[in-house]
Amino acid sequence: MRAAVRSLLGFCLLVAAACAGAPPPAPVGAQPVALEIRSQPLVLKLDEPALRRVGKLVWRGGISMTANSANFGGWSDLHVAADGKSLSSISDEGSWLTATIDYDADGNLAGLSSGRIGSLRGLDGKPLENKAMSDAEGMARLPDGSWLVAFERQHRFWRYPTLDGTPTLIEGPADLGRQPNNGGVEAVTALADGRIIAISEEYVVNPGMLRGWIGQPAGGGYTWQTFDYAKTTDFNPTALVQLPDGSFCLLERAFDMARGVRVRVMQFDAADVKPGGTVRAKELAWLVSPYAVDNLEGLAARKGARGETLLWLISDDNFNPVQRNILLMFELEK
Repeated sequence: MRAAVRSLLGFCLLVAAACAGAPPPAPVGAQPVALEIRSQPLVLKLDEPALRRVGKLVWRGGISMTANSANFGGWSDLHVAADGKSLSSISDEGSWLTATIDYDADGNLAGLSSGRIGSLRGLDGKPLENKAMSDAEGMARLPDGSWLVAFERQHRFWRYPTLDGTPTLIEGPADLGRQPNNGGVEAVTALADGRIIAISEEYVVNPGMLRGWIGQPAGGGYTWQTFDYAKTTDFNPTALVQLPDGSFCLLERAFDMARGVRVRVMQFDAADVKPGGTVRAKELAWLVSPYAVDNLEGLAARKGARGETLLWLISDDNFNPVQRNILLMFELEK
């Protein structure tokens, strides 16, 4: 009960802060800085601390994180290196994060170390400064090692050679700018063949369906085709990643004042993503208090040492003191 109240209180205060126009932190600046990341261990379920499973996900550890930087927070998407040794993330206030992932003797998530934080830059090479331009919500590692970053408000895709580099514009779908101001692309991933798969958080063209796009590499840019993602009532997609078996995993988030935040971990087949098609995902797990949950917006996946599929989920604390930056690690049940 206390956890549910805490979650509800956090989002109530978030709404109040948004209405009051709470100022965001100033940009990190022109040069990246080192971070001391402090981690506190989490249990999967507060009232059953020995629990190790939710739905089709097996608990592999979780942490609540703070750091010695006012810019540490707002984490909106996530990438974990193929060897599982490091992660990268972006913030909806225009920062990027890199860190080493620390594991315990059983290979479970224990903490983060060797952190660095810096500012995402604009097309002019200068750090992004205002919310309209710095609202980075989705990221994907492209086959050549560069980064695709999706922004809301000023809806666009930028390609970064490195996260601290100067980006170039990727010409997006013709209707990208029709998305709601704060309901653009958060769920985006890149495939090994160079295709981009993106799903809008709130843009509806056909009733009950969210707009999805497939970007096919062509002549240094992309040609775009559309598909539909079947929307679950109250829920909207916040992150997307391709799993080692070729299928896709997606986070869906819902919030209301009565029930607080809820997150669904979803899966769908690669064959469902086709021009003119409709994707209908199936649920792998449901996270709601007293399970470990917050405003989860980032998702990463890779194979583990035993060939298992591992998932990482990261939260956006909205720079609200009663929310948390949490990082969760799960193993997908075979």
